[in-house]
Amino acid sequence: MTYAAITPAHLDWRGNTPYAAAFDDIYYSTDGGVGQSQHVFLHGNGLPEAWRGRERFVILETGFGSGLNLLATWAAWLADPEACPQLHYLAAEKHPFTAADLTQLHAQHPEFAPLSAELIARWPPLTPGFHRLDLAEGRLRLTLLFGDANTTLPQVVAKVNAFYLDGFAPAKNPDLWSPSLLRQIARLAAAHATLATWCVAGPVRRALQEAGFRLEKSVGFGAKREMLRGQLIATRTRNTRPTYPPGHALIIGAGLAGSSAAYALARRGWQVTVIDRHAQIAQGASGNPAGIVRPTLSLDDNLNARLTRAAFLYACQTWPRHPGQPRWSPCGVVQRAGTEAAYHHRLCSDLALPPEFVHAIKDDLCFPRAGWAAPPSVCAANLAACGTHLTLRVGLDVASLHPYAEAWHAHDANGASIAVADIVILASGADLQPLAGLALQRTRGQVTLVSAADLSAPETVLCQDGYVIPPVEGRVCVGASYDLERDPTPNLAAQEANLVRLETLVPDYQRSADEPLNRVSFRAVTPDRMPLIGALAEPGLYALTGLASRGLVWSPLAGEILASQISGEPLPIEKALARAIDPLRFPPVSDSYPIKTAA
Repeated sequence: MTYAAITPAHLDWRGNTPYAAAFDDIYYSTDGGVGQSQHVFLHGNGLPEAWRGRERFVILETGFGSGLNLLATWAAWLADPEACPQLHYLAAEKHPFTAADLTQLHAQHPEFAPLSAELIARWPPLTPGFHRLDLAEGRLRLTLLFGDANTTLPQVVAKVNAFYLDGFAPAKNPDLWSPSLLRQIARLAAAHATLATWCVAGPVRRALQEAGFRLEKSVGFGAKREMLRGQLIATRTRNTRPTYPPGHALIIGAGLAGSSAAYALARRGWQVTVIDRHAQIAQGASGNPAGIVRPTLSLDDNLNARLTRAAFLYACQTWPRHPGQPRWSPCGVVQRAGTEAAYHHRLCSDLALPPEFVHAIKDDLCFPRAGWAAPPSVCAANLAACGTHLTLRVGLDVASLHPYAEAWHAHDANGASIAVADIVILASGADLQPLAGLALQRTRGQVTLVSAADLSAPETVLCQDGYVIPPVEGRVCVGASYDLERDPTPNLAAQEANLVRLETLVPDYQRSADEPLNRVSFRAVTPDRMPLIGALAEPGLYALTGLASRGLVWSPLAGEILASQISGEPLPIEKALARAIDPLRFPPVSDSYPIKTAA
């Protein structure tokens, strides 16, 4: 599956109503967009009553358009004292508006001004794929599906309670009302799911009925005499993995992976115990003083590039509002061309990504929203934000795990009990192999730190067969080696390779008599270079590892993915990506690892 580049919507007007010239249709009723949203989509789905008494409610809209349906729903949810505590809103859109056009559109609805401002502040660059946005302090999770709905909806993993079937008229945009797409709607429907739409066309009604919905016509909005309401009557049996309500989670590892999982679960009401064998948190690969935060590109927009893009954008919209205030800088990243100038230009032309995401400066690639972050500060921020939901235990080594009496029991090397939890997450990276028997390889990485006084320190991150990061606490971080050595002691060969990288990227660097500082850590790498995120074979056992050299970029979204899987929430990524990171894609490398089966 590949995505086409996103072509933004062009904002036109027909009187005071936004109009799409490409489809020769209006975005909402000339009798009033807000009134249409409330009458057709909210009341048509029995809202707000339908979300009351639930822990979570999931809505999917087939045409996001101006975003007015979201704003009206969001406002109604906030105003309802009996509303569910968690609202998920998924919305497909082939031609999204730019943030500037959304600002102009929403100016007509000042009653939604605070909500619009929050949405637009988080509005992503118009890149294809799924975008998870946290709104209302994380209580409203918006998942934007940018691309053709016939491509994106089959990739959704969710159980939807209410559908807003919106979009241009079937005669103007038949693809959004096709029988195959409406069958996808039924596939995503939770038991007793409802739908509502202003469209009463015969072919649409017949397709919905064949998909398993019972339909009724009711009074339409404004000049439109009728609208359509429906409820699912044919429920399909699905083979799904178990999910869990908030309880107690044991997380092994207090680095980027483990702390991200802890933060994501704590936000959902879980009590988390984080155990690490080191005396302090973030002592493995997560202990480097700084690391780069940027997306990757490939001409075929492969799975790795798509996952990294989604994760990068999620980190960029999460960290500025993170309650733990991690240390990071979106100073920009420049990928020097070297011998890759022609390839860089092909990437920009073929992928056609928006310039605020990536653009060429002569032959170099510039990622203006990218930068660097301090991994220890990210770990500390994640754990601090857990508040009273966290129990942190360091200097403790888990030697074995045993499921018994619907709980997991962790023991030390002497067989003494360490912790008991409902679920366990293995997140200790390169230290994990002896415990889990997962398909992981340890790779050695050495970074070199030089005094910022020895060079004209760059203001942006520079990359080319390595990287140079602007000064952090008076030192420039250069890296990193990538080899299979097991020696944790810094060596001169890796230091020399790093200094050569520095001299290539910053030609005025002059070696001084002061010895550089070096740090060695070990990465956990999988055979296909994709992470392991998800359930293992034993119920209640999960992995979040294999982040390799992309821990900073991947970990925020990785925690959100795993917490969504555990809780049975809509996934923030495509089904194809979830399969690509499924830990069960590899068999265990040993049948004798110390995770015991139930007696």
